[in-house]
Amino acid sequence: MSGRRKPDWLKMRPPSGRQFTDIKQTLRDRDLHTVCEEANCPNMGECWSGRNGPGTATFMLMGERCSRGCNFCDVETGGMDALDPEEPENVADAVAEIGLDYVVLTSVDRDDLPDQGAGHFAETIREIKRCDPSVLVEVLIPDFQGDSELVRKIIDARPDVIAHNIETVERLQWPVRDRRAGYEQSLSVLEQVTRESDIYTKTSIMLGLGEYDHEVYQTLSDLREADVDVVTLGQYLQPSRTHLDVFDYVHPDAFETWRRVAEEELGFLYCASGPMVRSSYKAGELFVDAVLRDGKSVEQARREARTAAGD
Repeated sequence: MSGRRKPDWLKMRPPSGRQFTDIKQTLRDRDLHTVCEEANCPNMGECWSGRNGPGTATFMLMGERCSRGCNFCDVETGGMDALDPEEPENVADAVAEIGLDYVVLTSVDRDDLPDQGAGHFAETIREIKRCDPSVLVEVLIPDFQGDSELVRKIIDARPDVIAHNIETVERLQWPVRDRRAGYEQSLSVLEQVTRESDIYTKTSIMLGLGEYDHEVYQTLSDLREADVDVVTLGQYLQPSRTHLDVFDYVHPDAFETWRRVAEEELGFLYCASGPMVRSSYKAGELFVDAVLRDGKSVEQARREARTAAGD
């Protein structure tokens, strides 16, 4: 399947624009990394160029090399670097210089560190909030091998959204993900956040890896059982010939069907679903931003979603 021509609905516009150039230069000046670049995200040009304002960039903490080797991901594995103690402050300064009012933080996996990088994550969240409490911070965290104390470090730093990606259906966790990851382990991370905090939760699923419809439905149901608030669904694209092949290119109509199922039947607060959607796709322009700015409590938003879905 990897050699098959991509359908028309997967065409991308190349990165361009003054805003894109300015963000890139700001990142280079501070020796910062984004998952947008490291993972060759197809939406980099659109997100960085923005619609009204500075756009969205997802900062990748703790270096550009990962301790795990997931077969869908283009981030390099091994050869881990020491943490940069100035990174939290540099990220906060970059957020202020770019003028972001919604920032996404993610990271490589750092299984090599005693706390797997949870403390560094938390420090970056606090530094951004210290510089400007009005900035909304979404974090896309690793699973920390299911260690609840490390997840609690993230909760205690009080980001506005905590995301962790389930990535695919249970049957395909391997070979899609590194063997240190797992379906139940990822669910447990999301369940802990909803159980121990009033912070919005978010996750993402890739389609086109060979999953069946009933497996996608089961995954969505499991996520709702864990009270996950927001889900995104997007098309898996092979980063290189050494990565997993694309099993199928899922039609946009199917993505729209899954959006309706997620929002109208299962009661997610919001579902972004489309071939080019990624977990951090236009994060500052999505529903979560509007809900948070509207001042609704998490419980109120969840109650309204359940009512709309007929629960």
